[in-house]
Amino acid sequence: MKKTILFSILFALSNCGFSQGITADELSHIRSSVSTTPADRAISNAMAGTSINQLARSAANPASSDTHFSHSVPSRGISDQKSSGRCWLFTGLNVMRARAIKDKNLGEFFFSQSYLFFYDQLEKSNLFLQAVIDNAGKPMDDRTVEWLFKNPLSDGGTFCGVQDLVSKYGLVPAEVMPERFNANNTSRMSNLLQLKLRQWGLELRTMAAAKKKPAEISARKIEMLAEVYHILTLCLGTPPTEFDYTRRSADGSAMETKHYTPLTFCQDYVKEDLNEGYVMLMNDPSRPYHKTYTIEYDQHVYGGHRWTYINLPMDEIKQMAIASIKDSTMMYFSCDVGKQYDSETGVLSLDNFDYASLLGTDFPMNKADRIRTFASASSHAMTLMAVDLDTQGKPLKWKVENSWGATSGKAGHLIMTDKWFDEYMFRLVVERRFVPAATLQLLNQQPTVLPAWDPLFMGEE
Repeated sequence: MKKTILFSILFALSNCGFSQGITADELSHIRSSVSTTPADRAISNAMAGTSINQLARSAANPASSDTHFSHSVPSRGISDQKSSGRCWLFTGLNVMRARAIKDKNLGEFFFSQSYLFFYDQLEKSNLFLQAVIDNAGKPMDDRTVEWLFKNPLSDGGTFCGVQDLVSKYGLVPAEVMPERFNANNTSRMSNLLQLKLRQWGLELRTMAAAKKKPAEISARKIEMLAEVYHILTLCLGTPPTEFDYTRRSADGSAMETKHYTPLTFCQDYVKEDLNEGYVMLMNDPSRPYHKTYTIEYDQHVYGGHRWTYINLPMDEIKQMAIASIKDSTMMYFSCDVGKQYDSETGVLSLDNFDYASLLGTDFPMNKADRIRTFASASSHAMTLMAVDLDTQGKPLKWKVENSWGATSGKAGHLIMTDKWFDEYMFRLVVERRFVPAATLQLLNQQPTVLPAWDPLFMGEE
């Protein structure tokens, strides 16, 4: 069938002459080369009122019912980012939350996502405005300037943002700054802020073109940020500068009440060194392994951490992940969650959907090709918390704590087969103590700087 179509098209091209557009003769040849079978008609009839995923679902996939894990980190409570792209923030805080619950013997406990998200949006606004100033001498069609105005602000991000925001602004408990509607539903607020930032970006470029003094431009930028701050207080609330908090044990008993600032609360509840205690890993087979890379503007705070990572083969990453889970330590993890995800079972498996049989074609691109062509990239962050090992110590499947609420997936968790993990896992952040010395040495390299439009820039949402 495929060869017949190919030969027919080649014949048409050789006789009709090559055309940049589809001519009437070429369309006629295309139509005549495709024959509709009774099976095709049955599939077309079914697809008229049924989703592709429903029809392509593999009914005999054993991964959908296997929920056993040999090693798992306990957790208490599932978070819910709702209609926002803050998975990176929820995931980073969930990693710290798990350690705080263990160290403090807490019951269900959450850090405030809204508190850090407030400062995330403020810092990203400054990042954009200052980048516009830094590149004011370049024309509007310069690729960097164009990228900046296309991407002035987002609610997505990476673990770097968690590092810098927590280090600079500290943490507060969820009840001290609770979620509001615009934290859970970020699109309208983000769209309005993006519009203002683009407007201000043009104003700053005009000031630079008019040879205004740097101090004058900087002062105007601060006025702009004050307006951003005001908008954020209206949408998200005013972040606290001090508060009282009562710590409660797992059985709900009050243990102590203290007066805190966000930074002193962070010092009390987060023991790990956020700047030095973590190593960022990536599996990107489109580039050489055992090299370090960093992505320009892939940061949350101007002058802060950019996403800087060691690119490693998957088997090396897995060994560090297994060691962390065995030590009851959760990890920041991100993947291309939309690929082969069965929302009814909460399972990510290459055998979930047989699109090839349904559509009569194949999808042969490997992971490297999917990255190069923007067909796959890191899209969602979750908390890696469990692995199921066979008798030889090889992983069979993995489990993550998600931030889509307790009713999604398997009681708020997702399960992924090891084969799926190979194809669609991208980023992992592990504590330095789980990283082999030889791998740590790779951090001494001068990282290769990738442009902001690199396929793997995409912040998790």
